[in-house]
Amino acid sequence: MTRMIHNRVKGAKKLLNPSADSRAVINSPTPQLKNLPFTSFNGAQASRDKEHQKLHHVLKSCKLHLDSATAIQTHARIITRGYGTYPSLLASLLAVYKRCGCVTLGTQLVDHIFSSASGVNYFNLVIESLMRNGECDIAKRVFRKVPNPDLVTWNTVIGGCVRNERFQEALGVFRKLVGSGLEPDGFTFSSVITACARLGALHNAQRVHCLMMKKRIEMNFILSAALIDMYSKCGRVQTAREIFGSVQHDDVSVWNAMINGLAIHGLSLEAIEMFSKMEMDYVLPDSITFVAILKACGHCNLVEEGRKYFDLMTSRYSIQPEIEHYGAMVDLLGRAGLLEEAYATIKAMAVEPDVVIWRALLSACRTHRNPELGEIAIANMPRPRSGDYVLLSNTYCSIKKWDSSERVREMMKKKRVRKNQGKSWLELEGVIHQFRAGDQTHPEMKSINRVLEALIKRTKSEGFVPVTELVLMDVSDEEKEGNLNCHSEKLALAYGILKTSPGTEIRISKNLRICHDCHCWIKLVSRLLNRVIIVRDRIRFHHFEGGMCLCGDYW
Repeated sequence: MTRMIHNRVKGAKKLLNPSADSRAVINSPTPQLKNLPFTSFNGAQASRDKEHQKLHHVLKSCKLHLDSATAIQTHARIITRGYGTYPSLLASLLAVYKRCGCVTLGTQLVDHIFSSASGVNYFNLVIESLMRNGECDIAKRVFRKVPNPDLVTWNTVIGGCVRNERFQEALGVFRKLVGSGLEPDGFTFSSVITACARLGALHNAQRVHCLMMKKRIEMNFILSAALIDMYSKCGRVQTAREIFGSVQHDDVSVWNAMINGLAIHGLSLEAIEMFSKMEMDYVLPDSITFVAILKACGHCNLVEEGRKYFDLMTSRYSIQPEIEHYGAMVDLLGRAGLLEEAYATIKAMAVEPDVVIWRALLSACRTHRNPELGEIAIANMPRPRSGDYVLLSNTYCSIKKWDSSERVREMMKKKRVRKNQGKSWLELEGVIHQFRAGDQTHPEMKSINRVLEALIKRTKSEGFVPVTELVLMDVSDEEKEGNLNCHSEKLALAYGILKTSPGTEIRISKNLRICHDCHCWIKLVSRLLNRVIIVRDRIRFHHFEGGMCLCGDYW
């Protein structure tokens, strides 16, 4: 076995030299390679394109099945067929070698790319291909070796990090760009603004916006919409409104950003008013507009208004409902407790319902304690995620069907489905601090626990009773409370209180929906400490102040 691997590596090393005889490596190609069209170098372009696509398909399969042997043979075919300088194929090869643990081959291939590159444009194409494949680490490794990266190189890396949801890394690369002497442009700021929005990082957002104005970047509808979206998602919807009022809004994307920003803050009536203003300005809404307005209606139980806009979409604007519109309607009806109507909407859909549609129904079943319909929802999901099983389990917990809840948990274990871990983060002086549920790794954990324990003791003395009905198992109340006290948003809030002055607003972001217990608890903390606490969960913002939340306990 060792000898066989050695021979493969030895053969592969020859591939990195285009003049090497690589035919020996492909004497016994796999069936996938045998099916490749064998065209001449002067063959028709259509045949070349077909062969190029087939090579991509083979490499994708190699990555999926950890098939390094076929990858090496495919590498040989790439060289012999004249594709050895195609950035997209080389990027796919690097991805396969990384996934298969072929470190030496990957390193040599990177060296080969740099030895054969004809200029910075070639490196840009390689980095772009890697980012598209989700290989952010390899792309950044290639980027670090580029001798004189231009602005396109930097933009490709920053945009790729954002596309791969590596938002903090995108901000880090942006800071290095600013220090490099190159001038960022509108494309740079568009990506960085998106990173700030997704993180909810207000301090970074404000710095980026100031730099943009300092550099006198010309505004267009893309940047205008991005700024509105950024401030909305950073909890500053009033600033978003001010920007909306100061820019041209003759493009629908600017209106969409503002309507969606109002919607996620639960300002549904303002969102509806904004839609009316858009109509009066003779700006035609598009499908995205209606997704935003339907979500706005869903956040505030505006069922009749939601039905009206869903009908208006086709009757006035000839926009056919897409999967996102049906999803918003199912969510709207489900939140309102109209589960049968939501289910009827799914059955009457003109398109095949996807997992998001069924998940919206399942979530409503948990809220309104309908396990029978919840079972139908999860049965229609081709590949349920951990959160789906948890929703069904919680539905059983809410009606104290502990055996059924346990059966779902056992099913998760059998299928090796792991529960998504809750995580929350907050930004302090431009630095993102992240916490996971039950996390004890933070360097200041002792102080955080001390603050959290004091808060829990104080809220209990004020009459707070933990909401334990959805803690997953039939265990003691003490164990249930212990589980709830480890939730990531409570850890993040305790850290925010520890590190900020009394009265300072605290902003927290969370990857999941906030649970009922944390929502009730944070309301009380906001009153006891006289603090404004803003939590952005996966669905919307919760603005806690004086013991109340602007969501009106409807989320």
